[in-house]
Amino acid sequence: MGTSVSGRRAYIGSFTTAGGPGITTAAVDPDSGALTPLHSTDAVPNPSYLAPSPDGRYLYAVSETPDGAAAAFALTPRGPELLAPAVPVDGADPTHLTLADGRLLTANYGSGSVSTLPVRADGTLGGPATVLTHRGSGPRTDRQEGPHAHAVLPDPSGRWLLSVDLGTDSVRSCALGGDGALTVHTEARLRPGSGPRHLAFHPRGDRAYVLNELDPTVTVCRWDAGRGELTPQAETGLLPEGAATGSASTDAARSAGGTWSGGTFPSELVVSPDGRFAWAANRGHDSLSVLALGASGDTATLVTTVPCGGHWPRDLALHPDGRHLYAANERSGDVTWFTVDPATGIPARAGSVAAPAASCVVFV
Repeated sequence: MGTSVSGRRAYIGSFTTAGGPGITTAAVDPDSGALTPLHSTDAVPNPSYLAPSPDGRYLYAVSETPDGAAAAFALTPRGPELLAPAVPVDGADPTHLTLADGRLLTANYGSGSVSTLPVRADGTLGGPATVLTHRGSGPRTDRQEGPHAHAVLPDPSGRWLLSVDLGTDSVRSCALGGDGALTVHTEARLRPGSGPRHLAFHPRGDRAYVLNELDPTVTVCRWDAGRGELTPQAETGLLPEGAATGSASTDAARSAGGTWSGGTFPSELVVSPDGRFAWAANRGHDSLSVLALGASGDTATLVTTVPCGGHWPRDLALHPDGRHLYAANERSGDVTWFTVDPATGIPARAGSVAAPAASCVVFV
C-alpha cells in the first residue's frame, strides 16, 4: 500500500468486548480530512492500540486482555490480514506498543511491565517475550497500588526507550540490548499522585511533555539524549479554572463502556510538526485542550478547550500533514475530526463517523 497523501488510510482500533468491530480501515479525504470506513477485522480481541511499520507494509496491534498479546497484520488493498496467531507478551492488559531496533515493545498496564518481541523479516512476531517489570507505587491507593506501565516509545535520537508508568509517577529511560532485554538507565520522578500516562517529544528533540492522567496536567521536561535523562521543569493545567478535576473509581476510569462517575482523565497528547502547539484529550471533561508552546519549548500555556465531539476521548491523533486532529471517542462510539487553525492552533469540528468502542487512530 502506498503512503502518498491521496492514498492514505486510517486504521481505528477498538474494544471488541465492548461492541467494537476490531480494526476498521477508513479512507481519508486529503482535503477535508473526512473518514470513510471501508472494512474491519476482529481477528484479535481488543486491538486497542495500533502501530504501523515505518515502511507502511505492516500493522501491529496489542490485544488488551488479562493474558496480553500482540499481533502482526499485513496491510493489503482488502485491509489488514493477520499474518500469524497473536503472540503472548507475558504481561497483562497491554495498552500501548511501539517499534524500535527490530523489536516490538508493549507497555502492560495490568502487570506494570514492558515486553519486547522480535520482529522477523516477513513482519511476523517471534517469541518468547523478554520482560522488564517495574517496581514501586504511588500515593493514590485506588490507582497506584503498584506499577502500571502505560506507554513505551523511542526518543528522537533512537538511543533510548522511555517507559511511562502511571502507578509509580515516573518515566524510565531504558537501553535496549541486542537480545531484546531492556535495562533501566535513569528514572525521572514526577509529582506524587500525578499519574503519568503518555509522553510526546518536541520536534526539536530536546523537550518532552508528559501527560498526567490522575491530575489533568502536562509536565514540561528537558530531555538530554546524550545522558539519557529526563528532567521535569514545570506543570500546566489542562482545564479552565473551576472545571471539575475530581477522581473517579478505578473501574469507571478503566472500563470500556463504563459509567462515568465524575472527574477528568487525560488520555493522549500530540505536538504539532512545527512545535508551536500541543493538544490533549480529556476524558470526563470530554474536551480537547489547546496548548501554546513557547519558542524554547520550556513553557506550555493553556489557550482554550473545545468539545471533543463525543464522550470519553481515549485517543487523539494528528494527521501527518498537521491540518486535522482526530478524537477516538470510546463511549459515544465515534471518531470526530477537526480542522486546525494554523495561526491559533484551535481545532474546529469538521465531521464524525460511527466507530463503536473506538480507542486508537493511526495513519498509513
